[in-house]
Amino acid sequence: MTMKKIALAFTALLSLFAFINHSGGIYKTNTGNISFYSYTPVKDIRASNHKVKTAFSSESGQLQFSCLIKDFEFKNALMQEHFNENYMESTTYPKATFDGFITSVSAIDFNKDGTYTSEVTGKLKIKDVSKKVSTTGTFFVTGGIVNAKATFNVNPYDYNVKIPKMIAPKISESIEIIVDSDYTSNNK
Repeated sequence: MTMKKIALAFTALLSLFAFINHSGGIYKTNTGNISFYSYTPVKDIRASNHKVKTAFSSESGQLQFSCLIKDFEFKNALMQEHFNENYMESTTYPKATFDGFITSVSAIDFNKDGTYTSEVTGKLKIKDVSKKVSTTGTFFVTGGIVNAKATFNVNPYDYNVKIPKMIAPKISESIEIIVDSDYTSNNK
């Protein structure tokens, strides 16, 4: 591991710990799920990452995600290799992050079982490009566990993902991102 990667990992960890230690009502997980899906008439592309680190504050609504690009798993090993080496350049850009807010967090009763919705908005950073994204998140509270689900679309070209002309017909310009994570509170 290079010094640059060690420094990046250390900075990310410090940021997450600062967030967790200075906000009340923190819910977190290190096994969040993010998957993506690209449909074209030529080929469907799917991948999942079950090692996503994410946390949110039930008081402020601050929400953070961080995942390693290389942790996305494909059914096809060659597709996974091309994804990491050619498109996402995961050695140079090892992770993707999201830093944002659950905008109506005060309308969610984390102590009462139920289903709640809120807009989630923030900055998604992929390959050192940050773009604002917004979507509606659904929060299922059951016995102190919060399952959060959301779906939104991104265009790979917006994040400097270069796709060769020969391959472009096989990859959609609108990639569906699906988030599904179970959070537990560190206050219980």
